[in-house]
Amino acid sequence: WQDNTPPEIYAIAYRRAYEAIKRGDPTAQVAIGGLSEITPLRIDYLNRVWNFYRALYGEEMPVDVWNMHAFVLREERDSWGVNIPPGFEVEQRGMTWEVDDHDNLYLVEQQIRLMRRWMVDHGQQDKPLIISEYGILMPEEYGFTPERVSAFLRKSFDLFSTLRDPALGDPADDYRLVQRWVWYPARDSRYKAGNLFDDTGQITAVGQALVDYLDEHGKE
Repeated sequence: WQDNTPPEIYAIAYRRAYEAIKRGDPTAQVAIGGLSEITPLRIDYLNRVWNFYRALYGEEMPVDVWNMHAFVLREERDSWGVNIPPGFEVEQRGMTWEVDDHDNLYLVEQQIRLMRRWMVDHGQQDKPLIISEYGILMPEEYGFTPERVSAFLRKSFDLFSTLRDPALGDPADDYRLVQRWVWYPARDSRYKAGNLFDDTGQITAVGQALVDYLDEHGKE
């Protein structure tokens, strides 16, 4: 179980999992567990994983595919959001974003660029970057109506599909910063505002917005 794991313990667990997967299938592509969001505090967590792995095993951490989550959530102990990463001091605090920032695409883009900058600085620019989870977790009563969530979905697809930077992006993918992305949730009773399907399996207004977007863009 990778969640809530101190960085040094995660480095050891990753080594064991990586070697087991490669023994079973040498062609398998192995990714890290995605950080819940990319912030300076969580980059510090990633640095501790990377540096401890190198110090313990005498080599750089082998990662075939990098991935991240791209939520905008508060980093503060005993508050809403994603808390403080395990292995960090109680008094530490990160990004104190507010609820209304949750669908701020500028903040999402800055996370992607921060992750890609880290990859460049660690010799990983030529690796894919997948956003393995992102979306809207806030409820409708907080202002996240189907119209607002659908607008965020459409604009995020536009952003991810066009975001390029020769200094940061994957050279094998026309320097795109993001190679794949996954909307969350498809259906989760805890986070209904972003659901693509309701509890009966019927498509929601947000799900229909996704269908319409894919139809309009030729399912690229």
